[in-house]
Amino acid sequence: MVSHAEPDSKPPRIVVLTAQGALSRIVVNGLAARLGPLTVISEQPESKGEILRRRIRLLGPVRAAGQVALSFALRLDPKRKARYQRVLETHRLDASPDNPAVTLHSVPSVNSDACRDLLTKLAPAVVAVYGTRLLKRATLQAVDAPFINYHAGITPKYRGQDPGYWALATGDAGNAGVTIHLVDEGVDTGAVLYQAQVTFDPRDTIATYQYVQAATALPLFVRAIEDALAGRLTPRRVDLPSQKWFPPTLWGYLATGLTRGVW
Repeated sequence: MVSHAEPDSKPPRIVVLTAQGALSRIVVNGLAARLGPLTVISEQPESKGEILRRRIRLLGPVRAAGQVALSFALRLDPKRKARYQRVLETHRLDASPDNPAVTLHSVPSVNSDACRDLLTKLAPAVVAVYGTRLLKRATLQAVDAPFINYHAGITPKYRGQDPGYWALATGDAGNAGVTIHLVDEGVDTGAVLYQAQVTFDPRDTIATYQYVQAATALPLFVRAIEDALAGRLTPRRVDLPSQKWFPPTLWGYLATGLTRGVW
């Protein structure tokens, strides 16, 4: 991606708020390929220590340790890179870091003064969101524009993390999918714009589900952004139970894989 220190002189109609990583690059590159040049504000990642402390506070030390153990185990999977490459090639996903159609600005956090000041200067007509921290009210009110998020799960039933995995792990494959929704102050609780079911390859695992989901989500994300620009957003509420999910523990993941064949 291309980085510039100052906003372009012509206000962009679309600004993307995102984080770092391959999934974010895939989403940004996919949007740029369909919508044209984009202005992106990327936040720096939280430290592993911050993430661990929050999980301990929310879930307790044992469950948090189990989640950390799973993340290490997944990195040791000898087939991980091959699976990842297969998904990119099958779904024609672009994870490259350099895209001349993208103007990139870096901020400490999407909730920082730097991000809010930049949003104010850019004055976009719509803000697309993917993979960031939970947006606080001050950020959502920084510009008079809709904030539209892509979530790799069917909301409100599968809010939070690893939603595709949890739908499969609980025997609810019909609700393994993606949601494009308006952003509010909750965790994936905003009104729904578009949803779609996703079917996975038997070779997919928790390490690749979200890449497959991105391929289905991108056209819907583009449609929602175009709807916002045209003033035709039609948000709706979905009649499903609401639950927030967290990453599985290593022992839970192994038990589900061995008993249900969901990895």
